[in-house]
Amino acid sequence: MNDTPGWASPGSAHSGEQDAGVPRPAGPADENGPASKWSTNQPPAGQWSAPSGKNQHGATPPPGWGGRPPHGKWGPQSVAKPGVIPLRPLGVGEILDGAVSTLRAHWRTVLGITITVSVISQIATVLGERYLLPEPPAIDKNADDTETLAAALDASTATLSYTAGITLIATLFTTALLTVVISRSVLGRPVTLAESWHEARPRLGRLLGLTLLLPLMAGAIIFVAMLPGLVVGGEAGVALAVLGALVALPAMVWLLIRFALASPALMLERQGIIASMRRSAKLVQGAWWRTFGILSLTVVLTLLVSMIIAIPFSMAAFAVDGDGLSSLLTDDAPDLGWPFLIITGIGAVISSSITYPISAGVTALLYIDQRIRREALDIDLARAAGVPGYGAPSPDSGHRS
Repeated sequence: MNDTPGWASPGSAHSGEQDAGVPRPAGPADENGPASKWSTNQPPAGQWSAPSGKNQHGATPPPGWGGRPPHGKWGPQSVAKPGVIPLRPLGVGEILDGAVSTLRAHWRTVLGITITVSVISQIATVLGERYLLPEPPAIDKNADDTETLAAALDASTATLSYTAGITLIATLFTTALLTVVISRSVLGRPVTLAESWHEARPRLGRLLGLTLLLPLMAGAIIFVAMLPGLVVGGEAGVALAVLGALVALPAMVWLLIRFALASPALMLERQGIIASMRRSAKLVQGAWWRTFGILSLTVVLTLLVSMIIAIPFSMAAFAVDGDGLSSLLTDDAPDLGWPFLIITGIGAVISSSITYPISAGVTALLYIDQRIRREALDIDLARAAGVPGYGAPSPDSGHRS
């Protein structure tokens, strides 16, 4: 299995597939060579204690012992922290703090990525809203409510589709580049914007396919559930379609959370689209509710940050743009000029520059946390970071990290 840059896959070799040179407990000679000189009295599995303490028989482990106790129950003095997170199973606060710490530690690279992507996406959004998208329909009290609603729905659908496409592309680039930055920050290593781009560019195509596939799968579930109501039509059909969407919503959420770690798996393990989705499903298995809670909390926090930033800029934009402010006091559709679009665009750039790193950081660190819990990835990360007492990293990991 391909793995992350510099991160060997722990536990990838079965005990029965070990090389002949790997020492094993004493046993009769076989085709792999003569019997090992290890003692036959080996400690029971899963009962090693921390290096700084004593085991169940009262013996103190030797200095420099590099084992890992079960369930990550080392004391704080035994936990390596070469970068933004301690190399052990993480709590929710530590995952959020690690995302923010990455922004602080590598602010030049992170802001270089997010500001560049945000500025380009906002320019595209402003130009599209000004010249490509249809104007919001004027409110006519004498017009048929059905016609007005249909026109408003068409305008809203076009606007949402355009902005969703721009957001999708922006998220693609920020996720790819920021995942590389976070993987280096965990090891305590610096990374430049050019290095991030060089590392992420070969996998942008696959990441685009994954980014498109997941929303399409979710949309297909909702469409299939609403299809009977759409076929029936009328008021009964509308009610049936709404009921179908409500029934399918939990399945859609379950699917999205199950594959939520596919993007970092694709980027850091250099997996294909389907393989990364399977990898995510394996890592999330048994931790769905925890993953759902952390990602939901992240969404709430990023929305709050976006609102806190957007509200003052929106008020300033309405105050500066006289036509926009006066239209709010009438029944006419708002005539938003360039001042309004520019000021709100600046607020959106600032908001995206803060929320993109947090969102991408939480997803990447949640992926790393799950691998630490399931596969003892912390040992390989400590070796890759050169932490004393964990052994030297393999030549391959040192070359690729």
